[in-house]
Amino acid sequence: MDLVPIREAAERVARSEGLEVFDIEWKIGKQRLLRVYLDRLPGPRNPEGLGVTHNDCQRVSEQLSVILDVEDLVPGPAYILEISSPGMDRKLIKPADYERFAGRRAKIWLNEPVENQKFLEARLAGYADGIVKLSVRIARFRCRTPRFRRPIW
Repeated sequence: MDLVPIREAAERVARSEGLEVFDIEWKIGKQRLLRVYLDRLPGPRNPEGLGVTHNDCQRVSEQLSVILDVEDLVPGPAYILEISSPGMDRKLIKPADYERFAGRRAKIWLNEPVENQKFLEARLAGYADGIVKLSVRIARFRCRTPRFRRPIW
C-alpha cells in the first residue's frame, strides 16, 4: 500500500483544521485498518496549547473519508478509517519531536546497547545534528537516533 498519496490527502484536511498529521499506519489482520494520528502543535495558531479533540478527529474523519473514496486511494475491499491523537505514550519520530519534548521523561528501547543498556528511562535533554541528548539519573548519554528501536515519552 502506497501511503504517500494518503498522507498528502490527510495533510490537506488536517491543515484546513489547524492540525498536522503525526503518523499513518496501515494494518491488515482480520480487517484492513488505516489509522491516521493527528497532532496540534503549540504556537500562534494554538496559544492555549490545546491537544486534539474528539470533534477534531470527527471532522477530519468525515472529510478524509470522502477524499479517500472519491480518489480511490485505498483500493480493494472495505477498510476501517481510524483518526486518533498520538496519546500519552506517543512515539518520537521526527527531530522536532525530540526538541518539542526536551525536559520530559522518556522510555527508550535501543537497537544496540549503549554502555551495556538496551532500555533507558531518561529525560530528553536536546537534539542537534542527528544526536539525541539524554539525561539518565547522574550520567548523560549521546547517541544517534537510528540506534533507537522504540522511543516514546
